[in-house]
Amino acid sequence: MSGRLQGKVIIITGGATGIGWGIAQSCAREGASLALAQRPADIAIAEEKVAILRAAGHQALAVGCDITRRELVRDMIKRTAAAYGRVDVMINNAALTGASADVRPFLEETDEHWRRTIDVNLTGAFICTQEAAFSMIERGEGGSIITISSVAQFAAQENATPYGAAKAGLDGLCKGAAIELAPHGIRVNLVAPGEIYTESSADFAEQVAETGGSGKYFRHTPLGRRGQVDEIGDVVAFLASDEASFVTGATWRVDGGFLSY
Repeated sequence: MSGRLQGKVIIITGGATGIGWGIAQSCAREGASLALAQRPADIAIAEEKVAILRAAGHQALAVGCDITRRELVRDMIKRTAAAYGRVDVMINNAALTGASADVRPFLEETDEHWRRTIDVNLTGAFICTQEAAFSMIERGEGGSIITISSVAQFAAQENATPYGAAKAGLDGLCKGAAIELAPHGIRVNLVAPGEIYTESSADFAEQVAETGGSGKYFRHTPLGRRGQVDEIGDVVAFLASDEASFVTGATWRVDGGFLSY
Protein backbone atom coordinates (compact mmCIF):
# COMPACT_ATOMS: atom_id res chain seq x y z
CA MET A 1 0.00 0.00 0.00
CA SER A 2 1.40 3.39 -1.02
CA GLY A 3 -1.24 5.49 0.73
CA ARG A 4 -1.78 7.50 -2.46
CA LEU A 5 -5.46 8.00 -1.50
CA GLN A 6 -4.88 8.79 2.16
CA GLY A 7 -7.36 11.45 3.27
CA LYS A 8 -9.54 11.21 0.16
CA VAL A 9 -13.27 10.52 0.37
CA ILE A 10 -14.62 8.33 -2.42
CA ILE A 11 -18.13 7.30 -3.42
CA ILE A 12 -18.39 4.09 -5.45
CA THR A 13 -21.79 3.31 -6.96
CA GLY A 14 -22.32 -0.43 -7.11
CA GLY A 15 -19.31 -0.59 -4.82
CA ALA A 16 -20.25 -3.78 -3.01
CA THR A 17 -20.42 -6.15 -5.97
CA GLY A 18 -18.38 -7.20 -9.00
CA ILE A 19 -15.90 -4.68 -10.34
CA GLY A 20 -17.16 -2.14 -7.80
CA TRP A 21 -16.01 -4.34 -4.94
CA GLY A 22 -12.61 -4.72 -6.56
CA ILE A 23 -12.39 -0.93 -6.82
CA ALA A 24 -13.45 -0.54 -3.19
CA GLN A 25 -10.73 -2.89 -1.96
CA SER A 26 -8.03 -1.20 -4.06
CA CYS A 27 -9.04 2.27 -2.86
CA ALA A 28 -9.28 1.13 0.76
CA ARG A 29 -5.77 -0.32 0.59
CA GLU A 30 -4.57 3.08 -0.62
CA GLY A 31 -6.07 4.79 2.44
CA ALA A 32 -9.36 6.22 1.12
CA SER A 33 -12.53 6.66 3.18
CA LEU A 34 -15.35 5.02 1.24
CA ALA A 35 -19.08 5.18 0.68
CA LEU A 36 -20.38 2.03 -1.01
CA ALA A 37 -23.66 2.76 -2.75
CA GLN A 38 -26.06 0.04 -3.80
CA ARG A 39 -29.67 0.24 -4.89
CA PRO A 40 -31.93 0.32 -1.82
CA ALA A 41 -33.09 -3.27 -2.34
CA ASP A 42 -29.47 -4.44 -2.07
CA ILE A 43 -28.32 -2.27 0.84
CA ALA A 44 -27.72 -5.38 2.96
CA ILE A 45 -24.98 -6.43 0.53
CA ALA A 46 -23.29 -3.06 0.95
CA GLU A 47 -23.54 -3.32 4.73
CA GLU A 48 -21.87 -6.75 4.65
CA LYS A 49 -18.97 -5.43 2.58
CA VAL A 50 -18.64 -2.35 4.77
CA ALA A 51 -18.32 -4.63 7.78
CA ILE A 52 -15.47 -6.46 6.03
CA LEU A 53 -13.66 -3.21 5.29
CA ARG A 54 -14.11 -1.89 8.82
CA ALA A 55 -12.85 -5.14 10.30
CA ALA A 56 -9.69 -4.62 8.26
CA GLY A 57 -9.26 -1.14 9.71
CA HIS A 58 -10.68 0.91 6.84
CA GLN A 59 -13.29 3.67 6.96
CA ALA A 60 -16.46 2.79 5.06
CA LEU A 61 -20.20 3.35 5.09
CA ALA A 62 -23.13 1.89 3.14
CA VAL A 63 -25.59 4.10 1.28
CA GLY A 64 -28.74 3.11 -0.57
CA CYS A 65 -29.17 4.87 -3.90
CA ASP A 66 -31.01 4.48 -7.20
CA ILE A 67 -28.69 6.39 -9.53
CA THR A 68 -31.53 7.14 -11.97
CA ARG A 69 -33.23 9.31 -9.34
CA ARG A 70 -31.52 12.66 -8.86
CA GLU A 71 -32.93 13.28 -5.40
CA LEU A 72 -31.43 10.00 -4.17
CA VAL A 73 -28.07 10.80 -5.75
CA ARG A 74 -28.07 14.17 -3.97
CA ASP A 75 -28.87 12.43 -0.71
CA MET A 76 -26.04 9.93 -1.27
CA ILE A 77 -23.55 12.76 -1.71
CA LYS A 78 -24.93 14.70 1.27
CA ARG A 79 -24.77 11.66 3.54
CA THR A 80 -21.19 10.94 2.50
CA ALA A 81 -20.16 14.56 3.03
CA ALA A 82 -21.90 14.59 6.41
CA ALA A 83 -19.95 11.50 7.48
CA TYR A 84 -16.53 12.51 6.18
CA GLY A 85 -16.70 16.25 5.61
CA ARG A 86 -16.48 16.26 1.82
CA VAL A 87 -16.44 14.17 -1.37
CA ASP A 88 -13.19 14.09 -3.37
CA VAL A 89 -13.90 11.34 -5.88
CA MET A 90 -17.02 9.95 -7.55
CA ILE A 91 -16.70 6.54 -9.18
CA ASN A 92 -19.63 5.72 -11.44
CA ASN A 93 -19.57 1.94 -11.51
CA ALA A 94 -23.22 0.88 -11.09
CA ALA A 95 -24.66 -0.51 -14.31
CA LEU A 96 -26.83 -3.18 -15.84
CA THR A 97 -24.26 -5.70 -17.02
CA GLY A 98 -23.82 -9.44 -17.23
CA ALA A 99 -27.00 -11.25 -16.21
CA SER A 100 -28.73 -8.01 -15.20
CA ALA A 101 -28.33 -6.64 -18.74
CA ASP A 102 -30.97 -9.13 -19.97
CA VAL A 103 -29.39 -9.42 -23.43
CA ARG A 104 -31.57 -10.04 -26.47
CA PRO A 105 -31.38 -9.80 -30.29
CA PHE A 106 -31.72 -6.31 -31.75
CA LEU A 107 -34.96 -7.16 -33.55
CA GLU A 108 -36.46 -8.32 -30.25
CA GLU A 109 -35.42 -5.18 -28.39
CA THR A 110 -38.23 -3.27 -26.67
CA ASP A 111 -38.67 0.39 -25.83
CA GLU A 112 -38.92 -0.47 -22.14
CA HIS A 113 -35.69 -2.47 -22.02
CA TRP A 114 -33.84 0.10 -24.15
CA ARG A 115 -34.89 2.97 -21.87
CA ARG A 116 -34.05 1.06 -18.71
CA THR A 117 -30.55 0.23 -19.97
CA ILE A 118 -29.87 3.79 -21.10
CA ASP A 119 -31.32 5.19 -17.85
CA VAL A 120 -29.00 3.15 -15.64
CA ASN A 121 -25.87 2.86 -17.78
CA LEU A 122 -25.74 6.37 -19.23
CA THR A 123 -28.21 8.75 -17.60
CA GLY A 124 -27.31 7.49 -14.13
CA ALA A 125 -23.65 8.29 -14.80
CA PHE A 126 -24.65 11.75 -16.05
CA ILE A 127 -26.67 12.49 -12.90
CA CYS A 128 -23.91 11.27 -10.58
CA THR A 129 -21.25 13.18 -12.50
CA GLN A 130 -23.21 16.42 -12.43
CA GLU A 131 -24.23 16.20 -8.79
CA ALA A 132 -20.68 15.28 -7.74
CA ALA A 133 -19.41 18.27 -9.73
CA PHE A 134 -21.84 20.59 -7.95
CA SER A 135 -20.53 19.34 -4.59
CA MET A 136 -16.87 19.63 -5.62
CA ILE A 137 -17.32 23.12 -7.07
CA GLU A 138 -19.04 24.30 -3.91
CA ARG A 139 -16.08 23.05 -1.83
CA GLY A 140 -13.66 24.65 -4.27
CA GLU A 141 -10.85 22.11 -4.09
CA GLY A 142 -11.36 20.18 -7.32
CA GLY A 143 -11.85 16.45 -7.54
CA SER A 144 -11.87 13.37 -9.73
CA ILE A 145 -14.79 11.64 -11.44
CA ILE A 146 -14.22 8.19 -12.92
CA THR A 147 -16.79 6.16 -14.83
CA ILE A 148 -16.53 2.46 -15.62
CA SER A 149 -17.23 2.00 -19.30
CA SER A 150 -16.43 -1.16 -21.31
CA VAL A 151 -14.65 -2.32 -24.44
CA ALA A 152 -18.23 -2.22 -25.78
CA GLN A 153 -17.58 1.52 -26.01
CA PHE A 154 -15.43 0.63 -29.04
CA ALA A 155 -16.64 -2.77 -30.28
CA ALA A 156 -20.25 -3.89 -30.63
CA GLN A 157 -21.51 -6.94 -28.77
CA GLU A 158 -24.13 -9.22 -30.26
CA ASN A 159 -27.54 -9.01 -28.63
CA ALA A 160 -26.44 -6.08 -26.44
CA THR A 161 -27.15 -3.03 -28.58
CA PRO A 162 -28.53 -0.78 -25.79
CA TYR A 163 -25.59 -1.71 -23.57
CA GLY A 164 -23.09 -0.79 -26.29
CA ALA A 165 -24.96 2.41 -27.11
CA ALA A 166 -24.87 3.48 -23.47
CA LYS A 167 -21.17 2.70 -23.11
CA ALA A 168 -20.36 4.59 -26.31
CA GLY A 169 -22.40 7.50 -24.97
CA LEU A 170 -20.17 7.61 -21.90
CA ASP A 171 -17.32 8.69 -24.16
CA GLY A 172 -19.14 11.89 -25.10
CA LEU A 173 -20.19 12.46 -21.49
CA CYS A 174 -16.61 12.07 -20.27
CA LYS A 175 -15.02 14.35 -22.84
CA GLY A 176 -17.67 17.06 -22.58
CA ALA A 177 -17.61 17.07 -18.79
CA ALA A 178 -13.79 17.00 -18.75
CA ILE A 179 -13.59 20.14 -20.87
CA GLU A 180 -16.19 22.09 -18.91
CA LEU A 181 -15.12 20.99 -15.43
CA ALA A 182 -11.38 21.48 -15.98
CA PRO A 183 -11.52 25.16 -14.92
CA HIS A 184 -12.84 23.93 -11.56
CA GLY A 185 -9.94 21.51 -11.10
CA ILE A 186 -12.17 18.49 -11.65
CA ARG A 187 -10.76 15.65 -13.74
CA VAL A 188 -13.13 13.28 -15.59
CA ASN A 189 -11.99 9.93 -16.99
CA LEU A 190 -13.27 6.55 -18.15
CA VAL A 191 -11.96 3.05 -17.54
CA ALA A 192 -12.95 0.48 -20.18
CA PRO A 193 -12.59 -3.09 -18.89
CA GLY A 194 -12.37 -6.08 -21.18
CA GLU A 195 -13.40 -9.55 -20.09
CA ILE A 196 -13.34 -9.35 -16.30
CA TYR A 197 -14.43 -12.26 -14.15
CA THR A 198 -17.36 -11.43 -11.86
CA GLU A 199 -20.27 -13.49 -10.60
CA SER A 200 -22.71 -11.61 -12.84
CA SER A 201 -20.62 -12.09 -15.99
CA ALA A 202 -19.26 -15.58 -15.32
CA ASP A 203 -21.51 -17.20 -17.93
CA PHE A 204 -22.15 -14.20 -20.19
CA ALA A 205 -20.89 -16.06 -23.29
CA GLU A 206 -23.46 -18.78 -22.63
CA GLN A 207 -26.19 -16.17 -22.22
CA VAL A 208 -25.35 -14.68 -25.60
CA ALA A 209 -25.34 -18.14 -27.20
CA GLU A 210 -28.75 -18.91 -25.68
CA THR A 211 -30.18 -15.79 -27.32
CA GLY A 212 -28.87 -16.80 -30.74
CA GLY A 213 -25.54 -14.97 -30.83
CA SER A 214 -22.61 -16.43 -32.74
CA GLY A 215 -20.11 -15.72 -29.97
CA LYS A 216 -17.68 -14.04 -32.37
CA TYR A 217 -17.44 -11.10 -29.97
CA PHE A 218 -15.65 -13.30 -27.46
CA ARG A 219 -12.33 -13.16 -29.25
CA HIS A 220 -9.01 -14.32 -27.89
CA THR A 221 -7.49 -12.01 -25.28
CA PRO A 222 -3.73 -11.83 -25.96
CA LEU A 223 -2.87 -12.24 -22.28
CA GLY A 224 -4.76 -15.53 -22.37
CA ARG A 225 -7.14 -15.06 -19.43
CA ARG A 226 -9.99 -13.00 -18.03
CA GLY A 227 -9.05 -10.03 -15.89
CA GLN A 228 -9.62 -9.80 -12.16
CA VAL A 229 -11.62 -7.05 -10.45
CA ASP A 230 -8.61 -5.77 -8.52
CA GLU A 231 -6.83 -5.17 -11.84
CA ILE A 232 -9.54 -2.65 -12.65
CA GLY A 233 -9.49 -1.36 -9.08
CA ASP A 234 -5.79 -0.57 -9.16
CA VAL A 235 -6.14 1.51 -12.35
CA VAL A 236 -9.10 3.37 -10.86
CA ALA A 237 -7.13 4.05 -7.67
CA PHE A 238 -4.36 5.63 -9.75
CA LEU A 239 -6.82 7.85 -11.65
CA ALA A 240 -8.39 8.91 -8.36
CA SER A 241 -5.02 9.90 -6.95
CA ASP A 242 -2.98 13.05 -7.33
CA GLU A 243 -0.47 11.02 -9.35
CA ALA A 244 -2.94 11.32 -12.25
CA SER A 245 -3.17 15.11 -11.89
CA PHE A 246 -2.64 15.74 -15.63
CA VAL A 247 -5.03 13.02 -16.83
CA THR A 248 -8.53 14.06 -17.89
CA GLY A 249 -10.93 13.40 -20.76
CA ALA A 250 -9.30 10.01 -21.32
CA THR A 251 -10.42 6.40 -21.63
CA TRP A 252 -8.09 3.84 -20.07
CA ARG A 253 -8.52 0.42 -21.71
CA VAL A 254 -7.86 -2.43 -19.30
CA ASP A 255 -8.60 -5.36 -21.58
CA GLY A 256 -5.59 -7.65 -21.74
CA GLY A 257 -5.05 -6.55 -25.33
CA PHE A 258 -8.57 -7.52 -26.44
CA LEU A 259 -8.93 -4.51 -28.76
CA SER A 260 -5.45 -4.84 -30.23
CA TYR A 261 -6.67 -7.05 -33.06
